[in-house]
Amino acid sequence: MSPINPHRPFTPDPELDSLRPARTGNQINGINEAEIRNPSVVYWAENPDDIEFGEVQKWFYRQEPDDPNSELMKERRLRQEILRQPLPPIAPEQVSLDSHQWTAALDRFVSSGDCERVGVARMRSEWLYENKKTDFINVVMLGVQHDYEKLKSAPDRVAGTDVTRQYGRAAAAAKKIAGWLREQGWDAEPVTGPMATKLLMIPPALECGFGELGKHGSLINPEFGSAFRLGAVLTDAPFELTPKREFGIDDFCSRCRVCENACPPFAITDEKQMVRGVEKWYVDFDKCIPFFAATSGCAICIAVCPWSLPEVGFKLETKLARRAERLKINES
Repeated sequence: MSPINPHRPFTPDPELDSLRPARTGNQINGINEAEIRNPSVVYWAENPDDIEFGEVQKWFYRQEPDDPNSELMKERRLRQEILRQPLPPIAPEQVSLDSHQWTAALDRFVSSGDCERVGVARMRSEWLYENKKTDFINVVMLGVQHDYEKLKSAPDRVAGTDVTRQYGRAAAAAKKIAGWLREQGWDAEPVTGPMATKLLMIPPALECGFGELGKHGSLINPEFGSAFRLGAVLTDAPFELTPKREFGIDDFCSRCRVCENACPPFAITDEKQMVRGVEKWYVDFDKCIPFFAATSGCAICIAVCPWSLPEVGFKLETKLARRAERLKINES
């Protein structure tokens, strides 16, 4: 029997409902579309007036705490300061390293604590939002880990503050890596969330081995579970590509219902959906956003994910690997 969900039943705020546009968020996202296309910005626009859900995004901002000295608002201001900091100029001479040396050099940003994971994927045009362009050929992905002791209290402000803090860390790491590349003579452009309205973050992170897509629509890997955030850097620096990896997470998610049962508005289902030509796990945007907005960000699904529990992911990975080996033996 599933545990009682303390956040159900959930009724969307009538004021927010009145602000919804004519098109649904799922339609904007491309639900049930069989053709691959570039995504449209449905939420988290730098200028809310540019998108159909702009009034809903503004309503979200009005739910923030009134106290400007709250930890949440302090973290938001800190992130804005990070985003405003200028990048260094591009050095006139390019440093020459082989691809392995370039990729190995990224590890210092992990060892220094700027981020907890790095990887590199070859840029694909379908990862760009519509009407966006880039001539860069590589995308450096980085991940920053949540403080699980704070995240597990989602959807309260303690968890929301840590989400904001990690977005700030991701922004700082992306700008630091981009600055380092520019100092080596290579142009680079940081891309940071949540207003990452140039580049989708999850597809390149999947491509460079950060994990697999979970039923809750977020990445999962054995080390961090779902408890991490992403940043990116676009560049032509000749990095060695990081290989894609699978851990059996997709099959695990098809059998697990923890995030489904924990989601207050029933936005997570046990069936994959066709989204812009790709069949994948998909969270119903139009069910999710009223609760997300009302709580200044939710994060329940990634907090309750079994893979997010400290030290559990590696055990699950080992168990799934043994299971896969037994199946292989039985089939041979």
